[in-house]
Amino acid sequence: MGSKLKVAGWVTLGAVAGALTTMQLQATARNTASQFPLEEIQQLSNVFELVKSTYVVPVDEKKLITDAIGGMVAGLDPHSQYIEQKSVKEFSEGITGRFVGVGIEIGMEDGLVKVITPIEGSPAFKAGIKSGDLITKVDDTQVKGLTVEQAVKKMRGEPNTKVVLTIFRKSESRSFTVPIVRAEIQAQSVRAKVVEPGYAWVQVRQFQDKTVEDFVRKVDEVYKQDPNLKGLVLDLRNDPGGSVVASVAIASAFLPPDVVVVSTKGQLASSKSVLKATPKDYLYYEGRGLLRALPPDPLRRLPAGIKTVPMVVLVNEGSASASEIVAGALQDHKRAVVMGAQTFGKGSVQTLICLGPEPQRIDRCPSAAIKITTARYYTPADRSIQAKGIVPDIMLDETAEGPLYSALRTREADLDKHLQSGQGEEEKDLAREKAREEARKRYEEEAAKAGKSPLKQPPELGSPEDFPLMQALNQLKNKPVQVSKTATERKPEDATTSQ
Repeated sequence: MGSKLKVAGWVTLGAVAGALTTMQLQATARNTASQFPLEEIQQLSNVFELVKSTYVVPVDEKKLITDAIGGMVAGLDPHSQYIEQKSVKEFSEGITGRFVGVGIEIGMEDGLVKVITPIEGSPAFKAGIKSGDLITKVDDTQVKGLTVEQAVKKMRGEPNTKVVLTIFRKSESRSFTVPIVRAEIQAQSVRAKVVEPGYAWVQVRQFQDKTVEDFVRKVDEVYKQDPNLKGLVLDLRNDPGGSVVASVAIASAFLPPDVVVVSTKGQLASSKSVLKATPKDYLYYEGRGLLRALPPDPLRRLPAGIKTVPMVVLVNEGSASASEIVAGALQDHKRAVVMGAQTFGKGSVQTLICLGPEPQRIDRCPSAAIKITTARYYTPADRSIQAKGIVPDIMLDETAEGPLYSALRTREADLDKHLQSGQGEEEKDLAREKAREEARKRYEEEAAKAGKSPLKQPPELGSPEDFPLMQALNQLKNKPVQVSKTATERKPEDATTSQ
């Protein structure tokens, strides 16, 4: 079933699942000797010995220990996990946006890898690969039958190594091979354009180290093209999150100085924080700590009009974590109208902690690490983002005909063992579960009717066929907006229970 849905994938990010959201929180050791559960520890030791001595084949003792650690952390919530040393680098790349590969954004089409766009300046761009090209082979491996993650892994590798892609170009009805030398790539996280005179569209795909610089450059280009903007659409749809400080910076670009953007609350003193629209809260590099001297503020280069231009923020079920921080801040400060679908609800903070003997930057961690949930995010109005997400001011469907597959999309509240919001006890959303089941049945019926033909997909974001974008422009022009007739806010939690 899932093979017929469009799968958006980034060669930049590989197979990192979910939004990789981190904050630089210092883990504080506590003296727990008096609370140590000695009886349970003894039981763990007994099980360890039993497995060693009775399992059908000998087992590696180190594997038993790492599996026990992994199970302990993974049992907390869907986002906490034990990370083997060989995978630590991938997690670091998810935030920085840097990776070694060929430099293309990809999707899947008829079981083949489809080039959505080559990243400007990348080896693939220089080699002449074009949007719409289909990759049929990576070196000697047929792409048909691979998942997008497997295809990504084949194309990534070490710097200055060669990979040969076999390309089928529909427009020319021919196949050809393209040898490409892999290089370090910086992903493009921001797209922007003037969609019509007076109105601009700015899309943030993911919040990374370079997102702020990309944002400033793209917005500056838009204002040079049209200095008298009457409206701006900030598109955060399908943005899985990423760097928290980058999200604070993007929100700060539109907000007055020193207002609250987001706060965090957790068990440790270091996990309680308030981040404001001020350079000291967004001018440090993720994982490197606060610098003694702040670098120049890139937001100072933005046109003055960015603070007052009328705004719409577009979100959907794929907007998570850092993108929810931005939407919530702009909504609470009444700086923008939020339109679209209720967001994912990933409102928890994960801290990456290197398990080596000495504190290390995570990108230099010589050992395994854990990613552990240490706090929840709260909007400026003290609304917990966790599980519920951001509810748009105006609900929109994906198309003029209604939602396509939005009910099928998993949200935070659908995940097993998800962390609750912290603002009252949650009730099971039976209506949401029923809607998902009905949507699943409809999809299966449509898939059976379609046979081998691909089912209708949502139009490309930012295109003239992008229905939510057109409704956002109508909102900015004070024209009628076609609101959703079916979307409703997910069942609220019982707010009477004390926090």
